[in-house]
Amino acid sequence: MHAQEVIRSIEAEQLKSDLPTIYIGDTVRVGVRIREGGKERTQPYEGTVIARRNSGINETITVRRIFQGVGVERVFLLHSPRVADIKVLRRAKVRRAKLYYLRDRIGKATRLKQRFDRPL
Repeated sequence: MHAQEVIRSIEAEQLKSDLPTIYIGDTVRVGVRIREGGKERTQPYEGTVIARRNSGINETITVRRIFQGVGVERVFLLHSPRVADIKVLRRAKVRRAKLYYLRDRIGKATRLKQRFDRPL
């Protein structure tokens, strides 16, 4: 067995199967596992998916939200054990693969038109 085959088989075991279909522009709620002392809890992080990268075990999404008037972006590794769950709250109609232009916009200009043709 070659090294790449061994790596692929190990990665296949780590892949999550219960992930929803995530599109660019979706508003998602990501449950992030946080350790505080000896306890572990799930903290929700809600925002708009502005980018998606890679595939397989290395697949990531960038989620942007506005917190106290400041834009906060966070990159999540989809198959990470730190990501407890992902829930799609609404879908948006977009025409780009990356929504980096939302960084320059504030307030109502950041709104995206809702899409109803794809189920949640």
